[in-house]
Amino acid sequence: MAVQTDPSDVAKTVAVRGQDGKTPVGQHGGSKRKVGIGTAPYLLMVPALAVTAIFLGYPLVKNAMLSFQNLNMGQLIQHVTEWNGFENYQEILTGEDFWKVTLRTIVFTGVNVVLIMIIGTLVGLLLARLGKKMRLTLMVGLVLAWAMPVVAASTVFQWLFASRFGVINYALDKLGWHSMAEFNWTGSQFSTFFVVTLMIVWQSIPFVAINLYAATTTIAKELYEAASLDGAGVWKSFTSVTFPFLRPFLYATTFLEVIWVFKAFPQIFTISEGGPNRLTETLPIYAFVEGVGNQHYGMGAAISLLTILIMLGLTSYYLRIVLKQEEDEL
Repeated sequence: MAVQTDPSDVAKTVAVRGQDGKTPVGQHGGSKRKVGIGTAPYLLMVPALAVTAIFLGYPLVKNAMLSFQNLNMGQLIQHVTEWNGFENYQEILTGEDFWKVTLRTIVFTGVNVVLIMIIGTLVGLLLARLGKKMRLTLMVGLVLAWAMPVVAASTVFQWLFASRFGVINYALDKLGWHSMAEFNWTGSQFSTFFVVTLMIVWQSIPFVAINLYAATTTIAKELYEAASLDGAGVWKSFTSVTFPFLRPFLYATTFLEVIWVFKAFPQIFTISEGGPNRLTETLPIYAFVEGVGNQHYGMGAAISLLTILIMLGLTSYYLRIVLKQEEDEL
């Protein structure tokens, strides 16, 4: 039985599919467009991931392979690969030196980060309350301190704290402390760490202060006005208005400072090279001395990998605390 077809329906079908019977690109291209938009961010990440894999992943893999080898100058000269399994890790973990250095590194990192965050926060709040000219002057000084290369800053601190011709000893002698005229700042563990801590804190304060000041500019002035109308003083305004806005920034900055201080190498090495008597060695210095200094390259590679694992453990524990606090606040 023949079915009658409305000519208008045929015309509509031809218009939609085109004269060649194919669907025009614009009719069903929505799904393809959505697929393209969904995959675009991942495609844009490919170059960064490739660079990271080449310049970070490959050295990590090679370092991990070295940590399972007995590699010294003899093996390098003879081009011999001597695998020793977990002997390097067993020797490190069963010895006392590694755990002493680990504890020293954690304490050193904690003291530096606390000082950096307290002083940096105070300087950042000071920037928010200064006038334009004084703020600009202080920010220029902070940027100059921040931009100074680490090795150059270490050299300046060596000159400042030199035992015979140092500016610090000269100033202390003139102020009445004559016993400090030729004091050796790198002669003991405490005094060496004092110099290194002073330099690291001095280099890190600008980052915290400038970023905290930038964060304070996002706080609406109406909130402070409302707090003052409620009778809040300076401290109450800080705890109820300023600190809640700055809390995410403080968490992130503390996380970054922990990583930066924990892996600090040139500051300590240029000042004391881990001395005296290896009492100021942190984990990065310990890995370098054992690996390059004593030419136990497999041992140094194992120590460096353990250092990475310890740092990952500390930072993950810190992030867990931060996330838990944020969930409790919600």
